[in-house]
Amino acid sequence: MKASTMTTQTEVADRAVLVSLVTGEESDELSRYSLEELVRLAETAGVEVLATTMQKRDKPDSKWFIGKGKVEEVREQLIALGGNTVIFNQELSGGQVRNLEEALDAKIIDRTQLILDIFAQRAKTREGILQVELAQLSYLLPRLSGQGKNLSRLGGGIGTRGPGETKLETDRRHIRNRISELRRQLDEVMRHRKLHRERRKKSGVYQVALVGYTNAGKSTLLNRLTKSDVYAENQLFATLDPTSRSLPLPSVGEIVLTDTVGFIQQLPHDLVAAFRATLEEVLEADLILHVVDASSSMREEHIRVVEDVLEDLGAQGKETIVIYNKIDQCTPAEREMIPTGDDALAISAWNDSDLASLLEVLERRLMGEIVRFRFPIERGDLIALAYRVGDVLESTTEEDAVALTVKLQSKSFTPHASRLEPFILV
Repeated sequence: MKASTMTTQTEVADRAVLVSLVTGEESDELSRYSLEELVRLAETAGVEVLATTMQKRDKPDSKWFIGKGKVEEVREQLIALGGNTVIFNQELSGGQVRNLEEALDAKIIDRTQLILDIFAQRAKTREGILQVELAQLSYLLPRLSGQGKNLSRLGGGIGTRGPGETKLETDRRHIRNRISELRRQLDEVMRHRKLHRERRKKSGVYQVALVGYTNAGKSTLLNRLTKSDVYAENQLFATLDPTSRSLPLPSVGEIVLTDTVGFIQQLPHDLVAAFRATLEEVLEADLILHVVDASSSMREEHIRVVEDVLEDLGAQGKETIVIYNKIDQCTPAEREMIPTGDDALAISAWNDSDLASLLEVLERRLMGEIVRFRFPIERGDLIALAYRVGDVLESTTEEDAVALTVKLQSKSFTPHASRLEPFILV
C-alpha cells in the first residue's frame, strides 16, 4: 500500500479551535507557552486559528479527554465561529478521537498528528518522505478504529496528508506490510549513511553536529559559517532533512558541519524512531554544538527538551558546546543572565565578530593540547609522524635527538598515541 495524494477532492481550509489540558504541577507559564507553541504549529501547518482554550483537571477524562462541560463549550465555539477542526495540545487515544468527533461534528487532531503533518509538508527528499510516512503509519495503526470521520471527511488539510488519506478500509495487515517495507528501505538508507560516516572517519575529518530546539537558528548559523544557502526561515521545523557542509579551520583543516532537524516539546516517539537514521549523525559527531534561542523566556525548558532527546538517542555525555544564539534580541539585563565559559558562548549569528569568536572556540576545542616530544635522531619515521599529527610550533636539534613542541590534532594523534607517547617529555 502506497500513500496517495488526493487530487479529486476540494481542499477545505482548516478553521480550528485549539484546546489544551493542564494536569499535575505544570506551571502557568509553561502551560501558556505550550498553548502558544501549539498556535505556531497550527499556523505552520496552514490552519486558521479561531480561538484557544485551556482546562485544568487532575487527570484526563477517559472518554472525552476534557470534561463533558468543556466539550459542550468547544462545540458552541465551533458553531459561533464557523470552525470545522479541533486541535488538542496532547495525544489522544483512538476512542477519545471517535467520541469527540461524534460530540463536536468536527475533525479532531492531536498535537502528535499536527507535528507529523508539518513534517509531511516539509519532507522533500526520498529519505525524509520515507521517514515521515513510517512515523504517520506507526501513529495511525493503533488508532484505526478512532479515525472514521477524519479519514472519510470531505477535503484535505491537516491530518489527511500522505498515509492519512488511506481511508478506514485500509486494514491493519496492509499497514503492517507497508511499515515493514518502509523499515527495510530505511535500513538501506542507514547502511549507506554508515558507509559515508566510515569514509569520513578514515579521512580524519572532524564531524560537528548542530542540534537544538526548533527555530533556535541552527540553519542560519550553518549558512553564515559555511557561506551556504540552506533554507532558513523564522518558523517551526524550517529544516527537516539534515544538511552537511564543509567548514575550513586554519589549524584543523576542513571539518564537516551537519544541521539536524529541530526538537520540540512532546516530540512524537514514532517520529524520533523513524528519524533515527538521520539523528545518528549526532551519535557519530566528534563535537555537538547545542544552539539555544537566548531570547526565549523558555530557554531552560528548551535546553531540557533537547538534552532529553539526546539521552533517548544515546548521545548524552558527548562533548558539547552550548551556543546561546540571538543575543541581539536580548535586553542588557537578559544578556547578563546568560552563562558563558569554556563550554558556553553567547552570540548573534548575524554578527561577524561573534562568528569569529565561535570559530576560535571550535579550533581550540578540536585541537589537542601542546606537547613536547624528544625523539632519537635516528627515528626519522616518528619525527615525520609528529609533523602529521599536529602543528609543530618549535623544533630543536640536539646532539643525539630532536625536540619538538607540537600542538596536537587529537583526532589525528589518537590512532598513533601508543607509538608517540613514550617520547613525550613530562
